[in-house]
Amino acid sequence: MKTLVTIGRGGTGKSSFTALMAKAFIEADKSPLLLVDADPDQNLGEMLGIDLKDVGKSTLADLIVDTFIQKGGTTVGVSPTDRIESRIWANGLYEGKNFDFISVGTKWVEGCYCMPNAALKAALEHLTKNYEYMLIDSPAGLEHLNRRIASKVTDIFEMLDHSKKSVEHAKRAFRIAKEVDMQFDNFYLVGGYRFPDELSSKAEEELKFKYVGKIVADPQVDDYVLNGNSLLDLPSDNPAFASVKAIMKATGYIQQ
Repeated sequence: MKTLVTIGRGGTGKSSFTALMAKAFIEADKSPLLLVDADPDQNLGEMLGIDLKDVGKSTLADLIVDTFIQKGGTTVGVSPTDRIESRIWANGLYEGKNFDFISVGTKWVEGCYCMPNAALKAALEHLTKNYEYMLIDSPAGLEHLNRRIASKVTDIFEMLDHSKKSVEHAKRAFRIAKEVDMQFDNFYLVGGYRFPDELSSKAEEELKFKYVGKIVADPQVDDYVLNGNSLLDLPSDNPAFASVKAIMKATGYIQQ
């Protein structure tokens, strides 16, 4: 399985990029996919046209709170890993035609989550063996990602906007990844829709990472997001989607 992680400052287009990568994989007949929303803002589900409550599912954080805090789960009898894994399958995993989807959620309370954290991480490591690709829409920093989801990924995609803070975010994210000993093959730079084309060479030179393309700004994407429509339903010739496919070709994930 290959794990692709999208990071960046808020508003850079992480969730839409992740959703459009999923669309590219689906159209290239590369599945099954597991899509993971690790961002507390929980935008990815909306981009995919999924409302967990409407389909009777819960975020992983809600399942952890219910299993280990409200119901007082212990290490006696069924192990924490087996207990939370069975609940993820039954109550946390949305199963679609071309992909499955889970949302981490927001209820993290430091100091009382050592056992459930370890159980969740072990359970997800087992669950992800069923997929060819896992796409993670992460929060701005990598600390949360490393603790909760995965310590080994294939490629990291840093979304850039037109600010100096965006460049600093990329530097900090790379440093954190090294500090927490996260293993990854590539750290790529992707221009968000507001990123100026003429700055690509400068960003690549300053950050020492490969710049693989820019997401084209597109009013149809804005309209879909505004109205809560799934980006997976965009026409195949949509300009923003075409730009994502070009990025996936540049990184070797799809051929055409």
